[in-house]
Amino acid sequence: MQKFIKRWLWRFFLLLIAAVLAYQLWILGHVVYWNFYNPSTSAFMQDRLHDLRNKDSTMALRTQWMPYERISPHLKRAIVAAEDGKFLEHEGFDFEAIQKAYEKNLKKGKLVAGGSTISQQLAKNLFLSGEKTPWRKIQEAIITLMLERVMSKRRILEIYLNIIEWGNGVFGAEAAIRYYYGVSATSVTAEQAARLAAMVPDPRFYDRNRNTPWLLRKTDIILSRMASTKIP
Repeated sequence: MQKFIKRWLWRFFLLLIAAVLAYQLWILGHVVYWNFYNPSTSAFMQDRLHDLRNKDSTMALRTQWMPYERISPHLKRAIVAAEDGKFLEHEGFDFEAIQKAYEKNLKKGKLVAGGSTISQQLAKNLFLSGEKTPWRKIQEAIITLMLERVMSKRRILEIYLNIIEWGNGVFGAEAAIRYYYGVSATSVTAEQAARLAAMVPDPRFYDRNRNTPWLLRKTDIILSRMASTKIP
């Protein structure tokens, strides 16, 4: 009986390993595919759409893909300056930023800073749920490595700019700029770009509160960094 149980436990373990490997290959296949073709949605977008339709079944997301070369350099610089100043230097992880975020959170006694790179945020938005578990953080790291190995920095930033949330049901640069300013992503000004970048950490809140002192202050900080920020 004991041998029988051990045999089945071993089979279960092998099946579990096979399932995990199959899932990683499924993700890798999507990463390779999206290196050449644009994703039409993401896990985070689907979660938000589900939440919106629970309140109103007719709701739809505002989103419109814009190629990298047609997105204003102002917005690219603003996003990199605000979210990941070492984007072109690291290979997916900014360990100095992670350490600083850890120390800041420890000092405050709560989560007030993240330290995630653009690549990590893209991994999370494309594939993962909002649950904060050890397994999800491990999976996020694995996907980040896949993105960095398969895609160029330009492609990572292009997808990121097209799928991140910028308001209640608003996703991507083109939809956001038309929603807030009534112009295209090709013609956004430096100040408008800085303000949009400042909204990224809490876009639904800033959608409702567009002139808070902190948003204005963060916009000025980003503006001051943009001239020296390098982009793909």
